[in-house]
Amino acid sequence: MPTGIIANSLAVAIGAIIGNFAGKKLPQNLRTTLPMLFGFISMSMGILAIIKIQTLPAVVLSVILGTVAGELLYIEKSIAALIEKIKVPMEKIMGKSGDTKDSFSMEKFISIAVLFCASGTGIYGALHAGITGDHTILITKALLDLFASMIFSASLGFLVAILSIPQFLILLILYYMAIVIMPLTNPIIIADFTACGGIIMLATGFRINEIKSIPIANMLPAMVLVMPLSYLWNYLNL
Repeated sequence: MPTGIIANSLAVAIGAIIGNFAGKKLPQNLRTTLPMLFGFISMSMGILAIIKIQTLPAVVLSVILGTVAGELLYIEKSIAALIEKIKVPMEKIMGKSGDTKDSFSMEKFISIAVLFCASGTGIYGALHAGITGDHTILITKALLDLFASMIFSASLGFLVAILSIPQFLILLILYYMAIVIMPLTNPIIIADFTACGGIIMLATGFRINEIKSIPIANMLPAMVLVMPLSYLWNYLNL
C-alpha cells in the first residue's frame, strides 16, 4: 500500500485548505519568513542529495541536455498556460481565495508545483518505497509539504490544494513502476539520480527565495536522462 504517497498528498490538500481559509489571520511576517525558510530547506535537501553523486560528467550532461530539451519543448510555458486555464474556473467556483492583498505569482506557483509534484525527493522517495516498502522519505516530505502548502495557499489560494491531485498520480505511477525500474539499476545509478534531483531542488530553493528565476520545470527531463547516461558512462568506463 502506498502509505507515504497517500500521506504526502493528504498533507498538501489539508495544509492548503487550512492556509486558504486562515490566510488573512496569518501575520505578514510569518507569511514572509516561512516561504523563505522552505526555500532554504529545499536548498539544504538539494545539497544533501548532490553530495551523493558518483558520476559527475553523466549528471552534468543530463542536466544540460535535459534543460535544453525542456526549453525546446516549452515545458514551463505549457504548465503556466495550463495553470491559467484552471485558475479562472476554480476562482469562479471557490471565489477569490487567499489574501487579496497578495497578487497571484505564477513563478512562485510553478516552483511550488515542481517542489510538490516533481522534486528529486518525491520521485526518489516513490521509487524507493515501491521497491523496499520503506516510506520514511515520503513521510518526511509530507511534514514539509503540510506547512509549505499552508503558508503558500495563504497568498496563492485554493489552487495549491489542487496540486495534491497531480502529485498523487505522478508519485503513484512511479511507485508501481519501481518494481520494473529498480532491478535495472545499481547503487551508482541511484546515487546519480538522487544527485540530479538534488540539483533541481537546489534551483527550486533559489527560485522560491527569488534569488534567481531558474526555469526549473524545463530542467525536469534531466531526471529521465540521468539513469541511462549514468549507466552508459560507467559501462563504457569513460
